[in-house]
Amino acid sequence: MKTITVITAALGGLFLVGGAQAQENKLYLFNWTQYMDPEIITAFEEKYDVDVVQNYYNSLPEMTAKLNAGGVSQYDIIVPSNYYIPRLIETGLVQKLDKSKIPNLGNVMEQFDDPAYDEGAEYSVPYQWGVSGLVYNAATFPDAPKSWSLMFDPEVNPSYPFALMGDGQVNMGVACAYLGHGYDCTDLDAWKESAKLLLETKKRERFSGFTDGTPALQQLARGVTHAAITYNGDFLFYKEENPDSFKDIEFVIPDEGAEKWVDVMMIPAQAPNPEMAHNFINFILDAEVGAQLSNYNYYASPNEAAKPYLDEVLTQPPVQPSEDDMPRLEFTPSLKGDELQTFNQLWSEVKSR
Repeated sequence: MKTITVITAALGGLFLVGGAQAQENKLYLFNWTQYMDPEIITAFEEKYDVDVVQNYYNSLPEMTAKLNAGGVSQYDIIVPSNYYIPRLIETGLVQKLDKSKIPNLGNVMEQFDDPAYDEGAEYSVPYQWGVSGLVYNAATFPDAPKSWSLMFDPEVNPSYPFALMGDGQVNMGVACAYLGHGYDCTDLDAWKESAKLLLETKKRERFSGFTDGTPALQQLARGVTHAAITYNGDFLFYKEENPDSFKDIEFVIPDEGAEKWVDVMMIPAQAPNPEMAHNFINFILDAEVGAQLSNYNYYASPNEAAKPYLDEVLTQPPVQPSEDDMPRLEFTPSLKGDELQTFNQLWSEVKSR
């Protein structure tokens, strides 16, 4: 779900496995851009005498479209986000895991043992987790409330440009939270009220558009916008890498609530090399490898055994939410059937008007 670059590297459409599907010395990984430490790939290749072929996507709809267009038999590992998992399971795009081939499963934190998005964790193993929160320029808003009102209340932010996120469900959840319905609301009346708020917000003169997490940070650093929604790991990465440009940029979890997300590893239903896919999942769940992954991309590890190896900065906010903030975080709901259709209609109206 979460990227640290806007460079598009989605080569899946150009990549045809064909007769190579049966090759046991290759693993085809389909992942978000800049979400994997190259040294981890090298270590895995050396351990298993395998070549890892990486392809990338920049959105969950893009990933799903490529799976439906033949990717289900082209990739061995995919890394979707929690609210897309039920859709992948119900449409038969992924296969159950053989847990006997993943001895490091015992390293997974208890909170991910039986998640609502995949009961019994039959299909998925957590990869990284994080938060989508409010990021803003503290020099512009020195007394900013810890609130989504920086987006939605013209009295709190009457004159400075701001952006919402490109993900419709995140925007709806944020609007729901601000209105007091909770981030994870699915009530139709709450959705309608939230869609109305988003439409009113869109019409404001200082609304700069729907901007995903990483571009939003870059716009903030340049002063193009002064408030936006972004991912905590991306924020920390840029703050650490460019301290001068980000000295006034702050990240908070608003009091009204925000998104907690988890990205997982899954095996497509017709994966060319499911045996090696299980090996890869088990390798990532190794304590030291799991910590290396988080230390590389600045996101929280779902690996309990990795804790002693994590960089200290990953054990505190913004990567590890405070005890006060944790209860305010909710997963984005998994929608299906009529509920998903209704949401898509509302979101389409918000985008088009």
